[in-house]
Amino acid sequence: MDSRVQLITLGVPDLDAARRFYVEGLGWPVILDVPGEVTFVQVGHGLALSLFGAQALEDDIGTGTSPARDPAPVTLAQIVATEEDVARALDDAVRAGGTVLKPPQPAEWGGFHGYFADPAGFRWEVAVNPGWAVAPDGAVSIGDSPG
Repeated sequence: MDSRVQLITLGVPDLDAARRFYVEGLGWPVILDVPGEVTFVQVGHGLALSLFGAQALEDDIGTGTSPARDPAPVTLAQIVATEEDVARALDDAVRAGGTVLKPPQPAEWGGFHGYFADPAGFRWEVAVNPGWAVAPDGAVSIGDSPG
């Protein structure tokens, strides 16, 4: 697994309030906004922050936990090129002492992904996102994914 992060997802209790804070309050640029579901903002060269409902994040991971309990509703993510890369990264994580939380599988939003936790419980998503692109200046764009 490569040593990089492209996406940090915050599971927030109030998506509208989080959007108001980051986008309207701080003026961070929106990459993609799906009202009531998710907002992506540019936070660095090739790096995005995803604001996602806390319970929706737990539901997506499939752990059955409540966002009010540990672990904190946050994930780090790597975007990879192929479904095989997703499986390979999760295998690498297991060999290194991690735990698969969600095995590699098609994602509801049209990509392909899986989740693992490192030994301290920090959660990672590894995903193929056909709409993800990074321009030479580091700006992220997220187009429509099939599905």
